[in-house]
Amino acid sequence: RTCDQLRCTACDFRVSLFNDYIWDQSCDYLFFRNNMPELSKLRAKMIKKKGSRAYACQCSWRSIDELTDLQTDQQLRWVCGKH
Repeated sequence: RTCDQLRCTACDFRVSLFNDYIWDQSCDYLFFRNNMPELSKLRAKMIKKKGSRAYACQCSWRSIDELTDLQTDQQLRWVCGKH
């Protein structure tokens, strides 16, 4: 299970998640800064991959394809936004 209310404390943006997608290798900070949260714009760099999940806020992004504890990633500043 994952929290579906993640929030980034660095950019104060809600973390979006997309099931069965990963981010293209060419993604960079400016892409997310300029295109979040517009799904129509984000799709340009999304790759369909069954069983994966793409996460992003305005300043960070991750593609996850196996069970991963996001809290161990020291660069991420994502916290539960409370339920």
